[in-house]
Amino acid sequence: MGLDPDLAGLAKVDSWAAIVTAPGEDGIDFVSRFFAPAQGVPEDPVTGSSHCTLVPYWAGRLGKTKLEARQLSRRGGALSCALDGDRVSIVGRAVLYLEGQIEV
Repeated sequence: MGLDPDLAGLAKVDSWAAIVTAPGEDGIDFVSRFFAPAQGVPEDPVTGSSHCTLVPYWAGRLGKTKLEARQLSRRGGALSCALDGDRVSIVGRAVLYLEGQIEV
């Protein structure tokens, strides 16, 4: 997805983040990129939460519940996704970057 966003301009838009998506090819159902410069995240490499929105959208457009997705950031990632009613399942490779405990 050849996209060169104006991140400074996007940071001024009254929106938490922006997701860009397009149809995929060669066995990939859709591709995406996720930008949240106003939140200190110019571009997120692979965003599970955005796929919770994208999977129902593409499932409806493509008429299928199992989808292969790619996030096309510089680091990028592959996700196998499934829509089951109002739930989205996402499988992919992840890297642990933080571990901790929260007490409520």
